[in-house]
Parts: sequence; structure tokens; C-alpha cells
Amino acid sequence: MKFFCDHMLGTLAKWLRIYGFDTSYAGPEMDDDEILNVSKNEGRILITRDKNLINNARRENIKNIKITSTELDEQIKTTLKGKNIDKDKILSRCIICNSLVQDIKKEDVKDRVPERIFKSTDKFWVCPKCQKIYWKGSHYENMIEKINDLG
Repeated sequence: MKFFCDHMLGTLAKWLRIYGFDTSYAGPEMDDDEILNVSKNEGRILITRDKNLINNARRENIKNIKITSTELDEQIKTTLKGKNIDKDKILSRCIICNSLVQDIKKEDVKDRVPERIFKSTDKFWVCPKCQKIYWKGSHYENMIEKINDLG
């Protein structure tokens, strides 16, 4: 299942990536026609708050999810309603660029993470595209708690 969030839903896109979903994000430079074309050509479910964009997506037979809330938790619940969450895929994607993260040896991140993190953490991941380093710290526990709270 692949998603495409319009430019009003950047935080939702980040959270869908945290859940492990392949989620593209339309920056503000993309117009509606581009958003519709990418959604259709890549087989993505369009997620938007834009009523006009929803109507055009429906006319083009593009699967879509209409978001009505400005509250992130409600947006997540609306998007994931009735969908299976694979716990093994949580935090498997870069939250910045959507690439799948890969294991990286601890010694290869020594100069790329804070010293206290390097000393206290054994497992790291790297985004092969943007080179962001990930590890399970307090931010990870906060994300898992939010995921569990949302069900």
C-alpha cells in the first residue's frame, strides 16, 4: 500500500513513514495535475484535505482518502482505519525522504552521532539516500507509545 500526501499533510506523511508505509509527499510547488498524475502513475492512494482535489481524483478513478480534521491523531486514524499495521515495518523508512533504512555497523557511525548516543546504543540504521542515521532512543519510545495509543 502506497500513499501520496498533498502539501497540507506533511506531518501526516512523516507519521505514515514512521508506521512503515511508502509515502510520498507533494511539496507546495506541485500543482493538482501533477499530484493526480503521480498518484495515478505510481498507484498511490491520494490523501488530501482539498475538496477540489478529491473530486478530481474520484473523476480520474484514483483511490483517495479525504481528511477533514486538522488534528494529527485524527488524520492518522482516518488514514489507517481498516488497514493492517505490520509492527515489523515500523521505523523501516526514512522519515525525511521515504527510502528504506539499512543496518549500519556501529563503528561506521562513530563520528556521525553524539558521543553519548554512540556509547549507549548498539544498533543503528542509515538512510542510503539522504544518509540520516537512526537509532532507538527516547524518541523511538515516544513514537511507539503514540502508535500504541492510537491503536
